[in-house]
Amino acid sequence: MQNKFFRAPYRVMSAFAAIAAIAALSAPLTALAQAWPTKQPIRLVAVFPPGGSVDQVARLIGPVLQQQLGQTVLIENKGGASGSIGAAFVASAPADGYTFAVVFDSYGVNPSMIPNLSYDSKKDLAPVILVGTAPMVLATNVSSEFKTFADVVAAAKKRPGPNYGTIGSGSLGHLAMTLLAKSSNFDFQHIPYKGGGPLMNDAIAGHVPLAIGSVFLVKPHIDGKQMRPLAVTTTKRSPDLPNVPTIAESGYAGFDAPAWWAVLAPAKTPPEILKRMNEELNKALKQPELSKRLDAQGIDIVGGTPEAARTFIDKQIDVWGKVVKENDIKAD
Repeated sequence: MQNKFFRAPYRVMSAFAAIAAIAALSAPLTALAQAWPTKQPIRLVAVFPPGGSVDQVARLIGPVLQQQLGQTVLIENKGGASGSIGAAFVASAPADGYTFAVVFDSYGVNPSMIPNLSYDSKKDLAPVILVGTAPMVLATNVSSEFKTFADVVAAAKKRPGPNYGTIGSGSLGHLAMTLLAKSSNFDFQHIPYKGGGPLMNDAIAGHVPLAIGSVFLVKPHIDGKQMRPLAVTTTKRSPDLPNVPTIAESGYAGFDAPAWWAVLAPAKTPPEILKRMNEELNKALKQPELSKRLDAQGIDIVGGTPEAARTFIDKQIDVWGKVVKENDIKAD
């Protein structure tokens, strides 16, 4: 009988001890979140080399964040292996809210393209925000025989079909054209290039009849009257190319292959810091000057919650992973 009288107090004491232990463990994280971002400069790691769209996005966002937070924001470029080297660096960085990755749509392709990737794209990095999206543009030299997307379709129904160039094997342009060909029984011959510069040089010279790349890459050459846009890959027309039809409206309903940019953090970053960083990034993206400059890069701002960013990114990983597997696509 005596044990009964002591059992309840013992359970209460155990509960208090458990609560105290949890509090002790969470106290450093709470203190870290409260102190953020006063401890040290924040690093935005652009996972591609200088000059490309990822670098541009990071360098446009950085100064606005710095002004809002009152803390230095440093831009570091860690390129290589389609952005996976920089992503791996951030995945293994301290989860203290001072290191973030700025990634491109290749992040959604790398899990299926790169064997033995050193991080889990869905588990080791936490989406903070989806910065924006942009269509890919299928374009041709202004003197080309292809005047419309319908001309391309007619050629692709023949064997062999026309050549098209991309920034590389496994790039979003490559996967988008593969998906289109597979779903419509078209024939295209893929010509991979080592980046956007070489691709555009050959497309402008007429050495490759079709080229697909982001608005950021292709639009300057459209504006320069060197390239003719034929179609864009998003379900809605691009505000930057309002007269260019979508592939979806050209008879291929639901076709959607957007380029995109996002900010990620190490997975164990305290939720309070992720929430604060998300709020600051949303605020920054609403700044008229930043919005205008991103728009000039062909980027349609999205913003929103970390949860919305995760849903979008996970879907991209799943969709393009299936295309890679079903078509046995290999990296260069």
